[in-house]
Amino acid sequence: MKIEKKNFDLDERTIIMGILNVTPDSFSDGGNYNTIENAVKRALEMIEEGVDIIDIGGESTRPGHKSVGLEEELERVIPIIKAIREVSDIPISVDTYKGKVAEEAIKNGASLINDVWGFKKDEYIAEVAGKYNVPCCLMHNREDKNYNDIIEDMIVDLQKSIDIAIKNGVKKENIILDPGIGFAKTYEDNLVVMKNLKKIKEMGYPVLLGTSRKSFIGKALNIEEPKDRVEGTMVTTVMGIMSGCEFVRVHDVKANKRTAMMTEAILKCE
Repeated sequence: MKIEKKNFDLDERTIIMGILNVTPDSFSDGGNYNTIENAVKRALEMIEEGVDIIDIGGESTRPGHKSVGLEEELERVIPIIKAIREVSDIPISVDTYKGKVAEEAIKNGASLINDVWGFKKDEYIAEVAGKYNVPCCLMHNREDKNYNDIIEDMIVDLQKSIDIAIKNGVKKENIILDPGIGFAKTYEDNLVVMKNLKKIKEMGYPVLLGTSRKSFIGKALNIEEPKDRVEGTMVTTVMGIMSGCEFVRVHDVKANKRTAMMTEAILKCE
């Protein structure tokens, strides 16, 4: 898969997407990187740790988060994309469901769209992805938790997102799926999804797993503080790779990079 000017061989190794939340209220690192100086510093740290893609988000998606208007999200995201682009050619992903934000981000140096609503909140974002011919990550999400069979229902939901993308000119090879761990799912649902990631892989697209420091890990380990959930995150990274996930989206780049490398070494041995 080509992202920016870099070709990633998804069969060769796991691609590490590093989280850079430029928000005051994200559940784990809100307020840490919402200045240009701090954001660039953190981006360079992640590059040093071996990150492959930096995912920049200007609106928290934690439960109960406050929605952010278009102009405010642009003011948070665009200057930081520009600043990182001045110091590195690392591929940049924009974490947004707003088409206008995605478009401005691409114009200013982003090269991947990561939409937590899978193109269902604002269909213009699908037009943007098709127009600029960039990869996009379509995450599973919905307004309720009323599932008949969670995995089968997720597959139906994700297929609707894929259909929106294709209808708007997105190439199949530019689509990545995200099972949306922690979104419209109970604690038990998240565990079931983790156990059945191969069924999402069977849809025929690369899969990105985003579990980093999430509350289901905190509940399983009885750990309140998100930053203390690194070991639990690493276990999900291992299970994701063993299930065929090509991307992992994480806060703790070094720990998860090493976890991925060790997992791959074992899986590839003869």
